Amino acid sequence: MDVNADVGERPRALVDGSEERLIRLITSANIACGGHAGDAASMRAVVKLCLGSGVGIGAHPGYPDKPGFGRRKIDIPPAELESSLVEQIGRLVEIATALGTKLNHVKPHGALYNEAAVNAQLARSIARAVGAVDKGVVLVGLAGSEMLKVWRDEGFRVVGEAFADRRYEADGSLRPRRFADALITRPSEAAEQALGIARDGVVVAVDGTRVEVKAGTICIHGDTENAIAIATEVRNRLSMGAVGVRPF
Repeated sequence: MDVNADVGERPRALVDGSEERLIRLITSANIACGGHAGDAASMRAVVKLCLGSGVGIGAHPGYPDKPGFGRRKIDIPPAELESSLVEQIGRLVEIATALGTKLNHVKPHGALYNEAAVNAQLARSIARAVGAVDKGVVLVGLAGSEMLKVWRDEGFRVVGEAFADRRYEADGSLRPRRFADALITRPSEAAEQALGIARDGVVVAVDGTRVEVKAGTICIHGDTENAIAIATEVRNRLSMGAVGVRPF
């Protein structure tokens, strides 16, 4: 099982070393590339950290909305959105190339991710933007969602993703962040959910329903409270459960 995290979103984390500690605990990184967070300096710094730890490099583009951190839907024409996504992903590709490496995957961020999970047209826009940069990368999206079907039809390799630090609804969607219980911040609880995903392919939804999730990667958000403790406990619990951890 692959373990990923959304990184490059918090300048302070690069300064205080917490970003590096988190990256050492994962196998794939989704790097903010200027839409909701991040800039050339942060991208360069995070790519270097990934290279030092043997972590797969991915782009994490979102709505061009830094004030809203990409977590709110914005009204933007499809062509303008695709242009922004091409620019975001292309910027990270340039930096990775300059550092002697390449992009492995792309995972949309925030509201863009959640909407594309149920909106085929939006998922196709993402595919067009990614294809304009590099058709050979892997696209990462919510396990069992519409976006994965669309991306496969568009000729991409895909990996389904599940979350250690997010609660689920009975339909397999993520619990919206507007609810106080949307996040899992207790490391032991997040680790137990991660093990259930990796070993059994299930999560327990907020109403107690067992939801099937066929995932190839498990995410830990870099900005979740206790992210490093969660990542540490997830790795330990997977190891104790005889689940190998490796890049997808």
